Amino acid sequence: MKLVVQRVTSASVEVEGKTVGEIEEGLMVLVGFGESDTTKEADYLARRLAKLRIFHDDEGRMNKSVLDIGGKLLLVPQFTLYAHTKKNRPSFHKALAPDKATELFDYFTEKCSEFVDVETGEFGAFMKVSLLNNGPVTILLEKEFD
Repeated sequence: MKLVVQRVTSASVEVEGKTVGEIEEGLMVLVGFGESDTTKEADYLARRLAKLRIFHDDEGRMNKSVLDIGGKLLLVPQFTLYAHTKKNRPSFHKALAPDKATELFDYFTEKCSEFVDVETGEFGAFMKVSLLNNGPVTILLEKEFD
């Protein structure tokens, strides 16, 4: 499972001209699932994401989490994180099948909601994502259990 985490001042997702998810300060997260991912990876990364200390404290150090600042998450499903780019045209054979990935994305969203407020993009839709990156700060989180 792969997450691209961006600290944002604001972020939103639009599908067919309609905003489907929107947050102010928090984390905009691109979420990708590989063919061997299960709820075990989702559980681990939901906890890790909520506790990731990438917001500044009073001394200007990255010492606060999205929980600490009362921020929100915007989770955006992104199967292209599993693109295999050996040649010029990407292959997505290492991504989890769409039906299973949809279930796992819903599960991951529920797990994250246990920690903070969550908005989401729409799985399988053509989305337009807008964000105001704060920093910029972008962190990659990955987990694959054997």
